[in-house]
Amino acid sequence: MRFVGHLTLQKSLLALAATAGFFLVGSVPASADFRVCNATQNLVGVAIGYRVRAGWVSEGWWHIKPSSCETLIDAPLESRYYYLYAEDAARGGRWEGPVEMCVSDTEFKIAGVSDCFARGFQRAGFQEYDTGDQENWMVQLTDGPAPGNPAMTGAANP
Repeated sequence: MRFVGHLTLQKSLLALAATAGFFLVGSVPASADFRVCNATQNLVGVAIGYRVRAGWVSEGWWHIKPSSCETLIDAPLESRYYYLYAEDAARGGRWEGPVEMCVSDTEFKIAGVSDCFARGFQRAGFQEYDTGDQENWMVQLTDGPAPGNPAMTGAANP
């Protein structure tokens, strides 16, 4: 009888420990971010654009080493749409799109997307990503099927 009681106590303690572990793990916030991965063999410079209450913002440059990832936004995504522009530092290839925003040669954070040249900036074409209601997103930069034609894909980050 004591043996059965000991097993029952042991099972109860294990169940309690498992429940406590579940609550501890459950209380840790999930990682939420906008991440860019460079699947090429060259250094890549990346700029991001997004909308805030006051208007549009573009910022860069993140330098992403070959076969690595960088987090551009380290928080839950607040906007539905994000925009990305990237350049291959060695070959000069670009990952671009039809949405024009301002960029600079050096590190930048620029408010607004109009009058780029008049304000001393350049224009670049950014690719739009509809992140839906995801809290995180990952973009994979890859070489395209032909030299100088790189590909850019994006998906919810698991």
